[in-house]
Amino acid sequence: MSLWRWIGLAVLVGCSVFSTWKVDAWRYGKQLTDLSASHQADLTTISNAAAAQARQALERQQATQKALAELDAKATTEKAYALAENEKLRADVAAGDRRLRIAGRCSADSSNLSDTTSAARLDDGGTVELAGAAGGTVFDIRAGFIKDRAALKGLQEYVRVCRTLNHGL
Repeated sequence: MSLWRWIGLAVLVGCSVFSTWKVDAWRYGKQLTDLSASHQADLTTISNAAAAQARQALERQQATQKALAELDAKATTEKAYALAENEKLRADVAAGDRRLRIAGRCSADSSNLSDTTSAARLDDGGTVELAGAAGGTVFDIRAGFIKDRAALKGLQEYVRVCRTLNHGL
């Protein structure tokens, strides 16, 4: 009988070890399942946050592009209007419908005036009417000013819009 006791004891110990191992395996499996679910929830949260940030960045970029396109259209229209008016003035002067006069003053002590000119008292001030070629040059210079002013204003507005719309970055 002592052999049967040892066998029974061995079976009892084996069952205990197997039961403990099985319970631990179930617990470990549950822990892995919980950990996997937690990990998946974290990944979903991170993914949603990244998608929201990407969406916000895209919306900011689209708003900036729209504002800049509107700014460009406005600046282009204003520049075209100013240049068209300059050309109209040029055409009116060339046709003789208008005169191009520039206010000026000649000093009597100027080394550019002859003695006969200074005796005529031109130093009181007045206007000088330009010849056609000189008038054309003035309108060319004016067109350059219009273009430069439009470019400078456009760049300043571009920077202002970009700073305003992207300030939240």
